[in-house]
Amino acid sequence: MAQSHYLAALQHHRVGQLAEAESLYLQVLSLQPKHADAHHMLGLVYYQTNRAALAVSHIEQALAINPKQVEYLNHYGLALREIGQVDAAIKSFQQAILLQPKDLDIQLNLGNTMLAANRFEEAAGYYRRVLRVRPKADDIREALCHCLSSLGNQAHALGNFIQAEACFQEALLFTPQDAALLYNLGNAQRELGKPNDAAKQYQKAIQLAPNDADTHNNLGNVQRELGQLDLAVASYQIALTLNPKLHHAKVHLVHQKQHMCDWQGLGDDIQQIRQWVKHEPSTQISPFAFLAMPSTTAEEQKTCANNWVNNRYAQLIQLSKQLNFNHAATSNKKIKIGYLSADFRLHPLAFLISELIELHDKSQFEIHAFSYGINDKTSARIRLEKAFDHFHDIRTLSEIDAAKKIHSAGIDILVDLTGFTQTSRSGIAALRPAKINVNWLGFPGTMGDIHHNNEPSTPLFDYLLTDSFIIPPTSAQHYAEKLALLPYSYQPNDRKRPVGKTPTREACNLPEDAFVFCSFNQSFKITPDVFNVWMRLLTAEPNSVLWLLDCNPWAKQNLLREAKLRNIEAERIIFAPRVSIADHLARHAHADLFLDTQPYNAHTTCSDALWMGVPVLTCVGDTFASRVAGSLLHAAGLTQLITYSLEAYENTAMSFVQNKDTLTSIKEKLSTENMTSPLFDTAKFAESLEESYREILKQHAK
Repeated sequence: MAQSHYLAALQHHRVGQLAEAESLYLQVLSLQPKHADAHHMLGLVYYQTNRAALAVSHIEQALAINPKQVEYLNHYGLALREIGQVDAAIKSFQQAILLQPKDLDIQLNLGNTMLAANRFEEAAGYYRRVLRVRPKADDIREALCHCLSSLGNQAHALGNFIQAEACFQEALLFTPQDAALLYNLGNAQRELGKPNDAAKQYQKAIQLAPNDADTHNNLGNVQRELGQLDLAVASYQIALTLNPKLHHAKVHLVHQKQHMCDWQGLGDDIQQIRQWVKHEPSTQISPFAFLAMPSTTAEEQKTCANNWVNNRYAQLIQLSKQLNFNHAATSNKKIKIGYLSADFRLHPLAFLISELIELHDKSQFEIHAFSYGINDKTSARIRLEKAFDHFHDIRTLSEIDAAKKIHSAGIDILVDLTGFTQTSRSGIAALRPAKINVNWLGFPGTMGDIHHNNEPSTPLFDYLLTDSFIIPPTSAQHYAEKLALLPYSYQPNDRKRPVGKTPTREACNLPEDAFVFCSFNQSFKITPDVFNVWMRLLTAEPNSVLWLLDCNPWAKQNLLREAKLRNIEAERIIFAPRVSIADHLARHAHADLFLDTQPYNAHTTCSDALWMGVPVLTCVGDTFASRVAGSLLHAAGLTQLITYSLEAYENTAMSFVQNKDTLTSIKEKLSTENMTSPLFDTAKFAESLEESYREILKQHAK
């Protein structure tokens, strides 16, 4: 009788009469309590009628009788997943697949459960297997696409941009018209240094979703990198029209307009950004862009860095706790220093550090480069590769893998030479692969504090290498890091830098007898207040010209327009084209006085001018970036070229024009004392830096 009831129950079950089937299965079990199939099918009814807990109970009883029944295991997995026991469900499906490896339905169920557990890579593997047999199954294609998208997002967050790109590309094979996937692919390709490819993805995404402000913003970012500054500005403006609250688009727009010397509305925009830094900490405001904005204070810059760190690196900071790299106590062997940068190539950073790396005491220190930038195969790159004890190319590594490589090298002190600049990968340092993180040279400011729930904040970087001029004791509170003070200036120099043949004044488009003010700083550093001073100097000395770097055509056009508004003829502003560093240094011979910018001073540009015998007049402020040239001049013994207000800056410049003998004596001092000046004594700098490293390790060990 039990079997006849069971067969009748199956008939009702097949036609969807679940209540009748349930009643009959219960009758079967009352007659034959160990009827495995009845337990299983009753469990299936419970699962189909949203009573998953009862389903689990009955299918467990079926499995106790027949543990190797594939169908039981499959339905048991479904019921377990429904009550949230995902790990147990996965185990059940895996047991079923071992018994019946070609069953696509079980593989699909396991894939779906892996997806529910956010085990995207494993889920994707099962979906791919099913799709080989059912290539047109839209639901499976959609699920695989979701897995790949999630994997891509995870990889991107962890700095594995190669994997992210591959995931998004595969996902787009299934849904080529997905604007979000195109956007994410563009983001990965931008990080991989493929701005042209990224631009194509953003443009495709915009065709599909023209009102997405983030895509317009990111298109602007790659257009900027491609030198299409006018298009970048247009993209940022569209983004802000679509979403006026997309604050980082406003930051990008302001910074780009600074590069173009388009100062209309600049003051109001910067005031608004300062308020966002103070009152809206979740806003993504680039600390590097913020440094260059006039009127921002050192305290505001610290707040901006704090916001950036806690928004951008939160996931990596949490991951650092899981990785928990163990750092053994330093033995009596060599101290291992790791320099992390994208710029071991033809770049201002290389111009500063090459001789320093060569002069490190290799008997006491083991010097490693961790390079994530391009290999431009220039003499600058080749020289650095030879100078380091070990040169590691980590371009293709994720943040985690790069950190593991640094840790496996046993690095004692990891020095980030890039910081929050355009090519930053400071997330590697956030994973704490070395005993100590040091911020130096690339980013002129603090890199902020990490905020912890119910715990004191900790700095992203333990130490900042600087000097007492850049950060006097009264300003130390504006920096998250402990300060490691170098004795003269924080900046090293290369006395071996090549210098080309001096061109003629005619070749430089300079008048033969004019007084030449020059400023070879990048255009974004030029502010209206400083430009006003320059124009007044040209007005006061009719036989003078201003020699600027030709950074981009928009800056040139806008500066000439601004000069005309101040009654200065276009021919009195001469733009120097970009040339090799050797030729650039050589043409300094025709400059009489270098006029620095403020609040973002000349850095490498200042030391270049001083090395070539050109006096640099600076005006210092209260931020790191506004005190760098003062630091260099202090180390060079030229404190008379340091001013503390634009009025004093202007008056001093005018006094040099009127008393050229004073200027000549400064040039003679530079000519005769450069090789012995602390600013250019690279060997002494290397000794001081190494002593700082020893002291940092000593303090860390306490």
